[in-house]
Amino acid sequence: MEIFVSQVLAGLGVASVLLLIALGLTFTFGQMNVINMAHGEFIMAGAYTTYVLQGLLGASLVGLSFLISLPVAFMVGGVLGLILERTLIRHLYGRPLDTLLVTWGVGLMLQQLARDVFGAANVQVKTPAWLDGGLTVAGVTMPWNRLFIILLVTAAVVAIWAFVNKLPNGRQMRAVMQNRPLASASGIATGRVDRRTFMIGSGLGGVAGVAITLLGSIGPTLGTSYIIDAFLVVVVGGLGQVRGAVLAAVALGLLNAFVEYASEASIAKALLLVAIVAFLQFRPQGLFVRRTRAVA
Repeated sequence: MEIFVSQVLAGLGVASVLLLIALGLTFTFGQMNVINMAHGEFIMAGAYTTYVLQGLLGASLVGLSFLISLPVAFMVGGVLGLILERTLIRHLYGRPLDTLLVTWGVGLMLQQLARDVFGAANVQVKTPAWLDGGLTVAGVTMPWNRLFIILLVTAAVVAIWAFVNKLPNGRQMRAVMQNRPLASASGIATGRVDRRTFMIGSGLGGVAGVAITLLGSIGPTLGTSYIIDAFLVVVVGGLGQVRGAVLAAVALGLLNAFVEYASEASIAKALLLVAIVAFLQFRPQGLFVRRTRAVA
């Protein structure tokens, strides 16, 4: 029983990190069909934002600097995404493979910029004292930092659901992504919606970077460790489907935890990919299909 609880908690910890990253991709990839390979570097930018703020505020204000870094990292990632969308992406809508190549190159440049500014070696971000220790369940201790990430991603999911379903800006976004010509004819400024959508998705990547600082050291290649798995979460869940991303992240996190416990990390990764490929043979559009009024 103790082993089962331990693996469930480990799986939920992995799932929360993947979901927090995948939420940003749900906007840029799922809603806009833009394969943004630079999303990993937006995560890296959010992590370095935490590092910089800790240096500015000092060791005595680690907890405060961490909380401040959440909105600041959202703005840093959002601004980077807005610049990318305005300079390059807006010329490539409808050409996902081109966006993949362009954003991959942008990601490499951002990695090199991080090396020039912070150095090639990894740096450590201090964890706030109120996140030390953990909660014990059935003899198994769940660290407070993992629980904080789960709480953070829960708040993010609720906020995204409210934005998409309850606010006028969210309804405009759905209208543009479902039928752009009709939305434009209805008076919706589609360019403004594109900018807002890409900025929100990129900003969520920055928030994910703050959360990842709780798990270990950070470096210029931080985002590449997570980005592929996050894309898989979006694909399995269904493009643009937040509820699908939630279910897919939990399923993949738990599957990875139990398979890795029974074998090795590399074997678990391979078996996970096989399971995803097999699933997509039966559900090529993922768990949930985006409803559209576009005429085929």
